[in-house]
Amino acid sequence: MAVRPAKSRKPVTPNGPQPGDSAIPTIGQYLIQRLQDYGLEHVFGIPGDFILQFYAQLCESPIQVVGCTREDNAGYAADGYARVHGMGAVCVTFSVGGLSTCNSIAGAYAEKSPVVVISGAPGVDERRSDPLLHHRVRDFNTQREVFEKITVASAALDDPLTAFREIDRCLAACKRYKRPVYLELPRDRVNTRGIYAHTPVEERPVSNKGALREALAEAAEMINESQRPILIAGVEMHRFGLGNEVVKLAEKHDIPMCATLLGKSVVSEKHPLYVGIYEGAMCREPIRKFVEESDCLVLLGTFMTDIDLGIYTANLDFAKRILVTSETLQIRHHHYHDVLLPDFVKGLLKAELSPPKRKIPATCRREETEFVLDSDAPVTTRRLFQRINELLDENMVVVADVGDCLFGAADLTIYRHTEFISPAYYTSMGFAIPAAVGAQFANRKLRPIVLVGDGAFQMTCLELSTAVRHDFNPIVLVLNNKGYTTERFLHEGEFNDILNWEYHRLPDLLGGGWGFEVFTEGDLDKALNAGLANSDKFSLLNIHLDPADISPALERLAKSLSKRL
Repeated sequence: MAVRPAKSRKPVTPNGPQPGDSAIPTIGQYLIQRLQDYGLEHVFGIPGDFILQFYAQLCESPIQVVGCTREDNAGYAADGYARVHGMGAVCVTFSVGGLSTCNSIAGAYAEKSPVVVISGAPGVDERRSDPLLHHRVRDFNTQREVFEKITVASAALDDPLTAFREIDRCLAACKRYKRPVYLELPRDRVNTRGIYAHTPVEERPVSNKGALREALAEAAEMINESQRPILIAGVEMHRFGLGNEVVKLAEKHDIPMCATLLGKSVVSEKHPLYVGIYEGAMCREPIRKFVEESDCLVLLGTFMTDIDLGIYTANLDFAKRILVTSETLQIRHHHYHDVLLPDFVKGLLKAELSPPKRKIPATCRREETEFVLDSDAPVTTRRLFQRINELLDENMVVVADVGDCLFGAADLTIYRHTEFISPAYYTSMGFAIPAAVGAQFANRKLRPIVLVGDGAFQMTCLELSTAVRHDFNPIVLVLNNKGYTTERFLHEGEFNDILNWEYHRLPDLLGGGWGFEVFTEGDLDKALNAGLANSDKFSLLNIHLDPADISPALERLAKSLSKRL
């Protein structure tokens, strides 16, 4: 792929700043300035001795440092922030801090969330005799070598001659590939000035014009020859800000559209051309049939993971696909290289297309029946999600953890401006609470509705103390069925049982927030109404469910798998 240098400021002349000149920033100052250039206003993390000097510089800058309760939570928070804001950052100390973020950063890599990992490190000078400094593992390069496997670019900022260029390179890669990058800053280099004045130059990749032209021509031919085309929008339409282009393409040619679970909320689920979430046997049967009968699958920014394919219950003919992501472009069995995702999507919008109009069956539409309260009835998973669906509006962001709360959330109707955030591919338990904190830092106008199972909640629930500290107001719904429901579905055993906490009493421990214990639909209605009215603090609903109760989506999957097995 060709790379075209962007316009930069005029180079420094010999009469400009010279080596050692105080006008040249330190490595720490330059990193902070570049984070600001990318629009970052918050950095999440926990301080430690190897990163304290940089923390001090951060606190003197316009960037707000957000202290979290655990390093992995800081990584989740930075991930949630990045999904709403466009880029996030986490700042931790060496090894005990950095290695603790590995799981959350691995999830960000898997799901294409641009997070900058900044880790402190022992000073260059203090490493010379190879001492056994605290936090060290094997050798001083171990942590960086680990992060090389779960980031798209990494650098050790130990040389003032190259540090500025390395910062530019890694931040540009984070933006371009929408994946995490790693920067390691030795503590004796934070206040080291650059050797020479440096002007950042951002290299902008461009598509191969011939490959782009031929790919668009073949795609147009395939769409025009089809009888039943459909657009399937994936997570990269979120990451690259191309949701509006998907809608325009659908509207221009009356092409039905759906989304994957990871791409949920990329378009308004109220749109008349929107069919629903496609996830193999987990989606409703009319949607599954409509998508699988399509003779032209236009997959835009879509990663077809096993979750998105309904645990491989999908029946899609990939010989009839146009698949474009930031990493690949495949039409039928033809592969095109050096074509940028935004260029292809925008080119398709301008192409001369004339596909036949395809009627969307009324059975694909979800029945928007009013929720009629049965006050004394015990809460079930099905009825819980029906009630949640009623309270959603455009000022909310739904943050779903993994398991049945994620599968059930697939049936929620998300509006145009309502975000939906979940680890729907990497599926790491404990994501939702800290990610909701990060999302609210990214946009305080969005109120998080957090859906989390009791098992996942026990992993990261204390990050609600950060919500209390900053006067955030998420509404947290703990689906309490005394264990790991999805794993019970896969393999029953006492190892799936957990201790039943009194979750609704957590606000007493934290000194803020409201707690509600919910057994019946009447309890649920009162608690939700009180939570919505409580706009100053978080609300936590301890919702008791039968351990054998599962969502309609999981029921559909179980039925399909039972036929196959």
